Amino acid sequence: MHATRLVMRWLCSLATAGAIVFAMTTIRAQDQPAATPDPGDVAEGLRLYQQKADCRSCHGWAADGHKSDNQMPDAPSLREKKYTRALLILTIKCGRPGTNMPAFDKFAYSDGRCFNMKQADLTKYPTRMPDPPATLQPREIEYLADFLMSRVVGKGSLDRAKCTELWGTDADVCHELK
Repeated sequence: MHATRLVMRWLCSLATAGAIVFAMTTIRAQDQPAATPDPGDVAEGLRLYQQKADCRSCHGWAADGHKSDNQMPDAPSLREKKYTRALLILTIKCGRPGTNMPAFDKFAYSDGRCFNMKQADLTKYPTRMPDPPATLQPREIEYLADFLMSRVVGKGSLDRAKCTELWGTDADVCHELK
């Protein structure tokens, strides 16, 4: 009986991992280049990054992985990666099970909308996904993705020109960059 339970857990783990890989692959395959986002949407995404979602506490003020709070978990640089918009939306909405990336969709694991998993399925991961600083509405997640795609993702290391484009000419932090 014990061996059967172990095999069932192993099969469930494989099925869950398979569902995540399938979802990520499907998202990448279906992602179409988005139209240029509205500047107001990008500005709202920046506000969400800085304030409501507080992404900077883990990803850093420049989204380069250099976090500003030593108490927060380490997060990757978003500037060096080549994420698609759809993958960003999925990651913001659903988090990343087994990591410190929280799910910003209030109902992410209540009804199977994320990776066909429910809250109980998350208990099998060794790392508990933290609660987000705030939940985001679907449109807010899109604003955040628009900001990241237009100003951060794949843009490389931050220099003075990129910094002032991102934060404005009055930003003190930009004056320190070359």
